[in-house]
Amino acid sequence: MRLEPVPALPEIRLYTAHPGSGLRRLVEWRNRGLEPEGGTEADEPEPQPPYWAYAWAGGAVLARYVLNHPQSVAGRRVLDLGAGSGLVGIAAAKAGASTVIAAEIDRNGVAAIGLNAAANGVEITIVDGDITTSPPPAIDLVLAGDVFYGREVALKVIPFLDRCLAAGIEVLVGDPRRNDLPLSRLRLLAEYPVPDFGDAKGVATRQSGVFSFEPEER
Repeated sequence: MRLEPVPALPEIRLYTAHPGSGLRRLVEWRNRGLEPEGGTEADEPEPQPPYWAYAWAGGAVLARYVLNHPQSVAGRRVLDLGAGSGLVGIAAAKAGASTVIAAEIDRNGVAAIGLNAAANGVEITIVDGDITTSPPPAIDLVLAGDVFYGREVALKVIPFLDRCLAAGIEVLVGDPRRNDLPLSRLRLLAEYPVPDFGDAKGVATRQSGVFSFEPEER
């Protein structure tokens, strides 16, 4: 892993996968439904793809928004939901959030968040596991980058975000308009050109949006 500035976010550096790291093959075999070279033990959990080693567009655009609008997080208790690398939480901490909690289910992602936070000189409280089945923690704002990348995930996340709204917690979503994004519940706040996970090097950046997650109309 190399500590490098994030494209479109030079203020933040992350430990990032590169061709020599060998991590890309774990994404590729998972997408093809194959085991990595050497196989896996029957009694061991299937390894998660190392999505935490790459910058995703939703997280990148949300981090860009927070850094450009520090008043959105300054002095507030912030949750980075599905934190991955911790990019969004790091941006919130740099922008003046009073507390940042990063929730991540991948144990390698949890380790990456700690390393990335230290590399950027910020403090983040890490929650290891799925918090979407629990009541919201004591926070003022949820930052949800790239949490609608699949229908099954979206169906788990939306009820949690609704519980956050019911508790008076604001929710901001970052996403490049993936298929399962609930656009009827979102109000566009800003757009920025950022690269996405899976884009080839040198490919032009695309517009991704930052949205406010709104209560369901009845």
